[in-house]
Amino acid sequence: MAVPKKRTSVSKKRIRKNIWKNKAYFAALKAFSLAKSLSTGNSKSFFVRQSNNETSIK
Repeated sequence: MAVPKKRTSVSKKRIRKNIWKNKAYFAALKAFSLAKSLSTGNSKSFFVRQSNNETSIK
């Protein structure tokens, strides 16, 4: 079984952790931005079928 020979430095560990956190942050930001544009109806890249409630009420 492969075992690392030397201990990973604290700074290298922090750098890797921050890269991982930044990826998650930007993915969440993108998802939130898409959700905002969908809720306001300003989305140009994502299409949502609108339910037609007015015809079913009549």
